[in-house]
Amino acid sequence: MTSLPSGVQPCSTPVATAAAIVAELRAQRNERNIAGQRRFGITTTKCELLGVPAPVLRAIARRHRRDHPLAAALWAHPIHEARAVAALTDDPRQVTRRQMETWARDFDSWALTDCCCTQLFNHTPFAVAQAHVWSRRRAEFVKRAGFVLMAGLAVHAKQLPNAVFLAFLPVINREADDPRNFVKKAVNWALRQIGKRNPVLRRAALAEAKRIFVRATPSARWIAHDALRELQHRD
Repeated sequence: MTSLPSGVQPCSTPVATAAAIVAELRAQRNERNIAGQRRFGITTTKCELLGVPAPVLRAIARRHRRDHPLAAALWAHPIHEARAVAALTDDPRQVTRRQMETWARDFDSWALTDCCCTQLFNHTPFAVAQAHVWSRRRAEFVKRAGFVLMAGLAVHAKQLPNAVFLAFLPVINREADDPRNFVKKAVNWALRQIGKRNPVLRRAALAEAKRIFVRATPSARWIAHDALRELQHRD
């Protein structure tokens, strides 16, 4: 049974439980934290910011683990923190590709994108395919999502063979000219994490970084230089 904090009454439906969680989040709205989020580039266009710290969001999510209907009800609230709790609460076994596409259309910050991709979507059976699909999208945060999935898989998906990550490297090369800050940082992140996975992938990532480095665009050179600096000095 889901445990609730003191003073919060049990709710009979996911919609009611989501409303109670939103009320709990709103009660902790913090203007100073909102300003801090904005300084870190979390400037949402589709969601309201409440400035609730991440440890509080994780604590709420722990009370409602693997609750797919609740996650959907929370996502329906256009509030950054409610959607982050949704990603932390959802059951990856019940997530569909349609849901992934629907949520991705709502991405409006790097923080929400990364939370969804590293805490939920990379645990679904669609993660590898969706990384390829989203890497071709034009929307900044959807494209970022593709490369965040690659980075997250490189860290967490221990069962995947090298071939999966070798196939990501040409995609990283293809998109390395994108000058948008949140895209190029994700491309770089994916390249570095693939290179840190094992010695075979390190050699392949270094070779890809060198190919990217000779490109003319500033973003490609930055992506490659940063990856080379980290991967060349690993033991």
